Order: sequence, then structure tokens, then C-alpha cells
Amino acid sequence: MNINEKNLKKIADTALSAAQNTTRILMENWEKYRNPKNPEMQFSSKSDLSPVTKIDYETERIIREIVLKNHPLHKIIGEEYEEEGIKSSPYLWIIDPIDGTKHYVRGIRTFATQIAVMYENEVIVGVSNAPALNETILAVKNKGAFLNRKRIHTSNIKNIQDSFISHGSVNYFNKNKMLPQLVKLCEHSWGNRGFEDFRSYHLLASGRIDAVLEAKTKVWDIAAVSIIVKEAGGKATDFDGHPIRSDSTSIVATNNYIHDEILDFFRTNEKR
Repeated sequence: MNINEKNLKKIADTALSAAQNTTRILMENWEKYRNPKNPEMQFSSKSDLSPVTKIDYETERIIREIVLKNHPLHKIIGEEYEEEGIKSSPYLWIIDPIDGTKHYVRGIRTFATQIAVMYENEVIVGVSNAPALNETILAVKNKGAFLNRKRIHTSNIKNIQDSFISHGSVNYFNKNKMLPQLVKLCEHSWGNRGFEDFRSYHLLASGRIDAVLEAKTKVWDIAAVSIIVKEAGGKATDFDGHPIRSDSTSIVATNNYIHDEILDFFRTNEKR
């Protein structure tokens, strides 16, 4: 199996359709979660204390059914279920049914469904669908990134002192002995915040902020947004500068201009 224009379009169409087919179930139940006194809306905690709801499972099930119906020879991994499909397939679908479940169960509108497709360990398609924000981004290799069908681009900020930086949990930076470098980087920046999950990457890809850093993450959290950033004109690697792959556990995503400068802040564990 090789990638050609027809295959790529079918994969992109399936990914977009699968993500958008979860909108109804996500929104109907999110409205219920917005009422904190609703006894029906409960969640459990995983071993890492992150929440999971029945909606996470149902959403991922819907996506998997759509994917396997259209691409029965492909492989799938996701946050909530085991790997399935053809293990030897060069195509890997990566699913995060609700990126931002903590926000979802608190009735906060920053949650999204993320779907990515890798071919031979390279991301070729990414979708991020945030129904409560009315934002759907689709990115396809060498085709660009589109927010609600309108092409988007990263910023042209060329130095850290003029940049706006978003970062993930400071707990993970601290555990990885990277917190001093993060603090120093933020001190050098024009502005910095910890925006929520996928939201940071939407802002980066559309040129409203200039970099996103996460010291610890899972591939389903970053695969789709990595190609979205790249196709918007930016760059996404791990902290060692390697491309995002199926085993990546961290991410530095930028508008490209300031990428190497940011990596320099984390090339030593000593305080700068």
C-alpha cells in the first residue's frame, strides 16, 4: 500500500467525518455536565488520576467503527481501548475521544476530539474538533491546515522576547528537572500562560501565540496537533529535536522561527 492523492483524500475525509460524528453526543452530555448538581453525570479516575467518562468510551467506539468500516486493513490505537486492526499495516490511526476531559466534566467548553493518521510512523492527517468552541481544524500532509475550511498560518514572531508562550503542567517540568529552564524561558518571553490542552495548538496554528511546550504527554494528545502546527507553517518536535512519532512523550511546537532558540533553553539541566 502506498500513499497517493486518492488514498490521502479518503483518509482525510474519514478522519474529518469521524470527528464530526461525535459532536452530537459530546455536546448533549456536556450540557448535562454544566449542571454540577446533576447526579447522572459522573466520572471515574484512572491510575494516573485523570478522569474518564462513559462519553469518552462511547465517542472512541463511534470513531473506531467509522474508521474500520472505511479502512479495514488499517491499525488503530486510542486512549480508552486496546489496539485493533491489522498489526502489520503501515497506517496507524490515533484517537483521543475527549482531549480535555477535566474541562468536560466541569462544564468548561475547552474540549476536543483528536484524530491523527500516521503512515510509516509519520503523521499525514490530523483533525481537532472542538464543538463547544465551533472550531474544527483539518491538516493534511503538504496540503496546509484549515480552521473551519479557512487556511490558517502560524505567526511571524522571530525572537523569544516578542513571543507569547503556552506551557503544559509545571508538575511534569518539575519531575523532569526542567522547571528552572521553563521559568527562565518564560522570563525572557513577552507573555506566557498555561492554556488548556488542544486549545494552545489551535492558538499557535492560527498565529495568536508563538509556542507550546509540554514536558510529558501521550501520542494521542499530540499527534493530530503536531501536523496541524506543521501544515500551518510551524514546527513540532520533542525536546531533543526529533520529529513527533508514535513513541513521543513530549512536544515543543512553535511558529518555526523561535524553535531552535527555545530548544537551547532545555539542552542542559543546569540553571541558565
